[in-house]
Amino acid sequence: MEHMFGVRLWFVMLEQFLMKYVWSGTGMIVVSLPILLSATNGRKGIEHKKQVHEDVADNHDSVSDRTEYFTTAKNLLITGSNAVERLMSSYKDIVELAGHTARVASMFTVLEEASQGIYHKTLVAKKEKKESFEIEFRGDQPLAKGEIVQSTSNEIILHNVPIVTPNCDIVCPSLSLHLRPGQHLLITGPNGCGKSSLFRILSGLWPVYGGVLHTPKNAMFYIPQRPYMVIGNLRDQIIYPDTYADMINKQITEEDLRKIMRMVHLEHIVERDTFHEVKDWTDILSGGEKQRMAVARLFYHKPKYALLDECTSAVSIDVESHIYQSAIDMGITLLTITHRPTLWKFHTNILQFDGTGLWEFSKLNHSTRLDLKKEKDELLRTKDGKDKTQRLDELNKLLGEDL
Repeated sequence: MEHMFGVRLWFVMLEQFLMKYVWSGTGMIVVSLPILLSATNGRKGIEHKKQVHEDVADNHDSVSDRTEYFTTAKNLLITGSNAVERLMSSYKDIVELAGHTARVASMFTVLEEASQGIYHKTLVAKKEKKESFEIEFRGDQPLAKGEIVQSTSNEIILHNVPIVTPNCDIVCPSLSLHLRPGQHLLITGPNGCGKSSLFRILSGLWPVYGGVLHTPKNAMFYIPQRPYMVIGNLRDQIIYPDTYADMINKQITEEDLRKIMRMVHLEHIVERDTFHEVKDWTDILSGGEKQRMAVARLFYHKPKYALLDECTSAVSIDVESHIYQSAIDMGITLLTITHRPTLWKFHTNILQFDGTGLWEFSKLNHSTRLDLKKEKDELLRTKDGKDKTQRLDELNKLLGEDL
């Protein structure tokens, strides 16, 4: 980056010098030529001083005319040089604008095709088969042949659903899962095993390439690690994506919003900024406050299921535990990706990926799991040895953590 900035500095200086001074300087030289020539001719006619004195009035008129012509030509040349500069600099602006409009047009095209079930992905590598699952292609594009069924019993059922990335990398060839309301699920595994990918499939962001997915309609609320702050006042941050009219129709008052803000320990923001002041909340709120604001949205909407993807990583442990307990008391079923052992006690089941495409769904005994975590921490503090390495490998497999 330093090298690029160094090269760009001299390039911009040369470019600005050429556009600002070369054109106008050249024009001034051209304009000055007649004056220089007239001055030379004047030196040759010194011997005719008497004749010059006789024609003072005529010379005065000719000097004023030449001055007028010089001023007009100078203004035209300066204006022309500025116009040339604007033409040369406007090319960059037009290219930048063309890039923005092309991306926006591409986004609208993708959204329109996605609403019709057409998925065109830019493939890094065309991978057609991994283990027992095979992706079918039409030309260079994969076919999403999975079936999505609306669940009437508010249950989440996955039957032989593969976890496939947009680049057609098959993270997990087949996943079968039956989750009922009240079964709080902890999802663990090493990096890149498909934890966040599963959430994107459940949310409908990624297509289902095989199997059958049963999901309840409008019953999931996804909270990422870095939540989105909208443009508007503090009330708009809490009720997003609802509008103020939707909030009135749900018979929710600002006093209810204050209670929600107290539950996530953000009542000081309400007292400081009120609900109606518009600010740039992305810059004003800290990382932990943004995450708690996203949880406030969860408490406002009260969905059946909450997909929590490391959504409280910047929140203190005591506030985090209070938030999870409040969500359970509201009847929200939690599907959580987290690395904090303090949250294990809030879950009843565990889905553990091993990073090779295999998985295990079972009951969660958080006390036994905490004992394994303590044993791993103690081993990490001891000296290296062959027995230590073997035991760490075993504990990592049991805990579903990175080596």
